[in-house]
Amino acid sequence: MKKTELVIRDILYNVIEKKNRTMTQLGIANALNISLSTVNLALAPLKAMGAVTVKLKNFVVVDTRKILFYWASIRKLEKDIIYQTRADMPVKNIESLMPSPVIFGAYSAYKFKFKDVPADYSEMYVYVSEEEISEIKNRFPPSKNPPNLFVLKKDLMMNNYAQKNLRITTEAQIFVDLWNLKEWYAKEFLKALEERLKKDKTFE
Repeated sequence: MKKTELVIRDILYNVIEKKNRTMTQLGIANALNISLSTVNLALAPLKAMGAVTVKLKNFVVVDTRKILFYWASIRKLEKDIIYQTRADMPVKNIESLMPSPVIFGAYSAYKFKFKDVPADYSEMYVYVSEEEISEIKNRFPPSKNPPNLFVLKKDLMMNNYAQKNLRITTEAQIFVDLWNLKEWYAKEFLKALEERLKKDKTFE
């Protein structure tokens, strides 16, 4: 992901998970270890669309939904895929065989987060660093058959959002990644997640 996307993800994490709509540009820059100019670059389109109100030393999120859909529209998930293969077993078995550094995304992340699934799924998306991928390849060797296991490159900040007993992407990234998937049931997951966000008053 681009650095500006890391900024957007952190903003949405603050709003959705931490219930905080007011942030400082410097705080975001320090948290992500990036320049203040990168934060301002990420804020520019959000300000232009009226999703944030930018002040001298801080900014306020006024339209979470706009930011979420904007990120979904610019996300290039396929570019982050560093390995894909076929594992001929139920998806719950694939999930149980994942090594500990893995961060679950998309369908699996939704299931582990909400203890529920709006539809059955047979594809799995996980994030690992390039240094950690060898263990995945050992457990799930290359296959010429249609892939059902997709491994994406984990950025350095992703571990900061994962909990010890819940190694998943942020709710915003679950949404954005689902938006970019082709499987028909991705729409069912998106609808369910959007309803949860509405009930949680995140979209106010």
